[in-house]
Amino acid sequence: MKLTKKSHACIRLEKDGQTLVIDPGAFSEEDAAVGADAILVTHEHADHFNEQRLRAGLESNPAAEIWTLKSVADKIAPAFPGRVHTVGHGDTFTAAGFDVQVHGELHAVIHPDIPRITNVGYLVDGSVFHPGDALTVPGHAVETLMLPVMAPWNKISEVIDYVREVKPQRAYDIHDALLTDLARPIYDNQIGALGGAEHLRLAPGASAEL
Repeated sequence: MKLTKKSHACIRLEKDGQTLVIDPGAFSEEDAAVGADAILVTHEHADHFNEQRLRAGLESNPAAEIWTLKSVADKIAPAFPGRVHTVGHGDTFTAAGFDVQVHGELHAVIHPDIPRITNVGYLVDGSVFHPGDALTVPGHAVETLMLPVMAPWNKISEVIDYVREVKPQRAYDIHDALLTDLARPIYDNQIGALGGAEHLRLAPGASAEL
């Protein structure tokens, strides 16, 4: 499987000529979903869900489909009839040849005064886990964890403890558009030293074989 990092929380996974894209949001490239055979969206926040990005992906491939939770599906299903599937915690499905498990229900707490919204994470082919905006532990062995390193809802101690709890073989940074280059060495050093897993980072557009 080939992993390509796009800006912020978006990734592309390729296998056997098929492409799966997760969270092509407003902080990601305009063509982040172009060429996708399947698109997964974790929740409704704009940095993960952007209708223009989704439209570009579906227009580039008339066979492409979207899997997402109800709050997002309700917003976009009328625009893409028959191509949007609603999923929730515990569901399993196959998208573009990838086996997907859905884990989690709620977005992490940003502030007690802000109502929590729904959020799901996706475990792809039993090996790659993208949690969206939550520190969801899938209860399943994870080889590659997509690690949200900087967000209004987390701090570095929680990020480190999350890696320790999931126990992946490796963790790649995502949700990093808010993290400046000046601060990256601090995160790299602390997560790498304390997380207990190989900690890796890809620049937007860069790829790795998993």
